[in-house]
Amino acid sequence: MIEITEQQLMAFVAGFLWPLFRIAGFFMAVPIFGTRLVPMRIRLGLAVLTALAVAPLLPPMPQVELLSLQSFMICANQVFIGLALGFSVQLLFQLFIVLGQTVAMQMGLGFSTMVDPANGINVAVLSQFFVMLTTVLFLAMNGHLVMIEVFIESFRVIPVSGAGLAGSGLMSLVLGGGWMLAAALLIALPTVTALLIVNLSFGVMTRSAPQMNIITIGFPFTIIMGVFLVWVSMSGFLPRYERAVEEGFALMRSVMGV
Repeated sequence: MIEITEQQLMAFVAGFLWPLFRIAGFFMAVPIFGTRLVPMRIRLGLAVLTALAVAPLLPPMPQVELLSLQSFMICANQVFIGLALGFSVQLLFQLFIVLGQTVAMQMGLGFSTMVDPANGINVAVLSQFFVMLTTVLFLAMNGHLVMIEVFIESFRVIPVSGAGLAGSGLMSLVLGGGWMLAAALLIALPTVTALLIVNLSFGVMTRSAPQMNIITIGFPFTIIMGVFLVWVSMSGFLPRYERAVEEGFALMRSVMGV
């Protein structure tokens, strides 16, 4: 009869439980899988299946009593690492929300909002368009598989232990917010510049012909011009999107300390 000692059972549980906390934290914060559209049971099932597949490939776990304070600290660190890596990917998708909001405000569509079903907040219609477009592109380019692959690499770079993210990784996560804003403004710059020229032209027209109702004429023309410019900018959107995704994964690796 096969006998399993308590120490072997505790080692087996620890080898599965600690990676599960990191994976569950990642799936809770990451886009697509961590949105409100995915039920909690589905997310938990994905985390458990991923942990079962990854656990045999991980390096040896620290020899710590499972029901000790140090074990709880390891669990907390794993959850925080998973949340940090998921948030770094979330910045990539928030980039395009900021992009849509910036262009919409410039073209006069800032008042036109709709509920984002993924996050449960009101965003500009143009932002929702960019989010849906980039989500489809991300899945079509197997970005979700690359994202999970980079995340699994974190178990090699940051082994399961009492130590958490390094200071450089936390600083990279903080600076990721600046990267998100800069990248969004860089992509929106041509459209925003063209709309600024249109608004300046209407300003000159107002000064030369004060009797003209500039609001009646300029507001619909600015919206039509903005939609046209967004349509024209779609021709060069894919290279800029690929570059943003590469920089997003590079940010994810820098958070890991690579």
